[in-house]
Amino acid sequence: RSSWLLLAPLLTPPIPVITAPPCSLCPEGVHRFQWIRNLVPEFGISSSHVKVLSSPAEFYELLKMQIKAAKQRVVMASLYLGTGLLEQELVDCLEETLEKSLQAKGSPDLRVSILLDYTRGSRGRKNSRTMLIPLLQRFPEQVRVSLFHTPNLRGLLRLLIPERFNETIGLQHIKVYLFDDNVVLSGANLSDLYFTNRQDRYVLLRDSPEIADFFTELVDAIGDVSLQLQQDDTVQMMEGMVHPYQGDKVAYCEIANRRVMEVINSARTRQELLHAKTFHGSQAGSSLLSQQGSQASGSLKPEPDTWIYPLIQMKPFGIQIDEMVTETLLTEAERDARIYLTTGYFNLTQAYMDLILGTRAEYRILLASPEVNGFFGAKGVAGAIPAAYVYIEHQFYSEVCCLQQQERVQLQEYSRAGWTFHAKGLWLYLAGSDLPCLTLIGSPNFGYRSVHRDLEAQVAIVTENKALQQQLHQEQEQLYLCSGVVSTSTFEQPNRYVKLWVKLVTPLIKNFF
Repeated sequence: RSSWLLLAPLLTPPIPVITAPPCSLCPEGVHRFQWIRNLVPEFGISSSHVKVLSSPAEFYELLKMQIKAAKQRVVMASLYLGTGLLEQELVDCLEETLEKSLQAKGSPDLRVSILLDYTRGSRGRKNSRTMLIPLLQRFPEQVRVSLFHTPNLRGLLRLLIPERFNETIGLQHIKVYLFDDNVVLSGANLSDLYFTNRQDRYVLLRDSPEIADFFTELVDAIGDVSLQLQQDDTVQMMEGMVHPYQGDKVAYCEIANRRVMEVINSARTRQELLHAKTFHGSQAGSSLLSQQGSQASGSLKPEPDTWIYPLIQMKPFGIQIDEMVTETLLTEAERDARIYLTTGYFNLTQAYMDLILGTRAEYRILLASPEVNGFFGAKGVAGAIPAAYVYIEHQFYSEVCCLQQQERVQLQEYSRAGWTFHAKGLWLYLAGSDLPCLTLIGSPNFGYRSVHRDLEAQVAIVTENKALQQQLHQEQEQLYLCSGVVSTSTFEQPNRYVKLWVKLVTPLIKNFF
C-alpha cells in the first residue's frame, strides 16, 4: 500500500509530482522523512543554529533586538500589526534602524518589507496601516508595505459584509519574521497580547541564509500580488498586475500560483544541486558550485544534523503542500508512535479527524479551554464562539468514546489564569523514543480555514540531534503542563453549557472560524 494513493485527489498540476516512496519505506530514524523534499526545498543546517523560545516576552525582546541589529533586510509577515504602545515601540525600532542605515556612508542597504492582511490590517480608524504610514513617508525607497486581499471577497459580497465579518472569507495568515539571515517562525501576530500573555510557539533559526532567502522570496511573491500601501493611506496594485477583487479571479489566482510555485521550485532546484554536491561526491561543475556555496555561507558549515522543510498552504491559489504533508504524516505514523498536536482553535478538518480516529499512533491533542480561548468575553456574536468550540470538542470526544479510543486519543485543555492560548503545531515521537524527532511550527491551526481559506506557512523541523530534540520535548512538556485531561465530566460543568441556537448554527458556520 502506498499512502500517496490516498492523497491522489489532492495532487494538482502546479505541484510537483511525487516520485519518492512513502516515508514508511524510507531509511529508519529521521531520514524516513526525506520524502518531503520531493515537494519542497530541503535545508540542512546545524542544530546549534536552532533555538526554541518559550514565552511572549522572550519573543518580543527578540524581535526588538533583531530589528536593531539588522543591516540588510527586515521581512515581517503577519496577520496584522496592533496599535498599542508595545507595537509602537517596534515601529520606533524600525525607524531608528532605518535612520542609521540612511546616515551610513553610501547608499542605504537596509530594506524593510512588511506583509499584512488587508481586511484585518484596515480594521478601525487607527489600524496597522496608520501605524506604518510614517515609515513609508520617511523612508519611501527602503520600506514596502503589502496588504493581501483574498480574491474570494469581491462583488456584492464585499459590499454587503461588514468590517470584522469580512475577515471570515479569507486572510493572509502567515507569520514569519526575518532579520538579515536570522528567521523567527511562529504562530504569533504583531500585537501586544502576543508579547505579554497570549501563549504561542516560537523558534529562531540563526545564520541560515538559504532559509532567509526562501522566506524573503515567498513574502515578495505574495507582496507582488497584494495591494501596496501608499503614503496617503490609499492602496494600489503593482503596474500590470491583475487586481484581486476587481480583476478576473481565475487569472489572478493563476498568476499568484505561478509566482509562489516559482519560489518553491527554484529553491528546491538550488537545494537539490547543493545536496548532490555535498552528498554525492564531485561531479562536473561541482567545484564551481562548491565555491559559490562557500562564498554564500561565508565559511565552511558544520555537517547538518537538522533539516528544515517549508510547508505552504494556499488553497485559493491551488497550492496545498502543507495539507498533503500533514495528512501523510498522520497516515504513516506507526503503532506506538506518539503525536502531540496542539491548536488554539479546535476545529479539525474531516480528513484530519478521520486519520486521527482511523490510524494506529497515540494522540495527545492540546486545545484551549473556553476561558483561554481568544474570543472569550467578546462582544456580540463573537462572544458565542468559545461555546461553538466546546460543542465541536464535545462532538469529537463523543466519537472517540463511541469508537472506544479514549486510551489512544486523548484530549487535554490548556488553562492558565489571566492568559489566552494560541499555540499550534505538532511533535512526533517515533515508537520507542522518549524524544521527538519532528515538529511542525507556524501559522496553520489544522482547521477548515487553514486548509481552504487562508494563506498559511509552517516548517517541518526534523532533527537527529539529542540536544535539539530535548529542547522540543521541553517545549511540549511546558505547554501540556498547564492542561487537564478531558473526560465525560468535563462537559457536565456549568461553564460548558451550550445554548441550543449555538448548536444549530455551529454546523453552518464552522468553516468560517
